[in-house]
Amino acid sequence: MPLPLDRLIYIDDSGHPKSGLVVYGWIEFSPDRWSSVLRTWLDLRKRLWREYRIPVTEELHTTEYVNGRGRISTKMPDRFVHHGIEFWKDLGREVALECLETLRYTEGLRLGAVYRSGDPKALAQTRTETYLSLVNRFQSELEKSNSLAMIMMDGDGTDDSYKNTHRSLELSKRHVIEDVIHLDSKSSQLVQMADLVAWSANALIDPHPKNGFAQDWYPKYLAERDPERLPKAI
Repeated sequence: MPLPLDRLIYIDDSGHPKSGLVVYGWIEFSPDRWSSVLRTWLDLRKRLWREYRIPVTEELHTTEYVNGRGRISTKMPDRFVHHGIEFWKDLGREVALECLETLRYTEGLRLGAVYRSGDPKALAQTRTETYLSLVNRFQSELEKSNSLAMIMMDGDGTDDSYKNTHRSLELSKRHVIEDVIHLDSKSSQLVQMADLVAWSANALIDPHPKNGFAQDWYPKYLAERDPERLPKAI
């Protein structure tokens, strides 16, 4: 009997290069939920346009907009302008909470995050080893459910380590099928969702003054969609 394709997994990474921390965050759902998950997010994007004048095509890159660096709005609402000064951090963090709420109530959506710390001078090796451990975790889960999955990852495909990780798996026993499919986050709403998961996990795992405002985002907004409830060391 053919094995069903049961999981579509969209992954993004985060971390702190200076400390050697690598974080992978993801969203996932069954293929028959693809359109409803995307529709829920696109409805949010339309609301962000109406209320914040953030174009649907504008990339929501968490690091940029929550820190006030990304100029995501074409016309900032008046409540974020004080004495002629535009408060981009306030706008970005309010938008992030809107996005987190959407992730929390999206039916059929699951998510998760894993992390590992290593030598900052060997960050690429830590990233590769962490990804391999994550793929092996997916493999084990899929073996138990006797099903298949495909992985989509932020990037342009120039980093061969992801492809090589997939091809290192024993072909006859593979449940994560195909090479990783790279998608540019600028044009993928689903990868942008994964980016928010990864960034929120990083803020919880590696707290510091600059991300202190977000240390409770993962447990408060994302935990109920995560079967593990919190990011896990891997």
